[in-house]
Amino acid sequence: MTKPEEPTFEQALLQLEQIVQKLEKGELPLEDSLKLYEEGIRLSRLCHGKLEEAEGRIEVLMKDARGEPVLDAAGRPRTRPLQPPGDEDEG
Repeated sequence: MTKPEEPTFEQALLQLEQIVQKLEKGELPLEDSLKLYEEGIRLSRLCHGKLEEAEGRIEVLMKDARGEPVLDAAGRPRTRPLQPPGDEDEG
């Protein structure tokens, strides 16, 4: 038996929003609410994991030639907004 394909971050977030809307209405039986809540927790963890993975990838890109994080004046890792594809030349 194959494992179902994992949703993208955007798909998981949309599903999570739909679950929250259903739960907020308060019209579902308790058992259905619990199942939706469990699914919401799973989706929340999935989204959190995908965000952590993206953060790790960005940190790798923000390191200097020696592999050290590039820091700002306060000693925190320097960040910059990601550029949409095709916008690398601007700025």
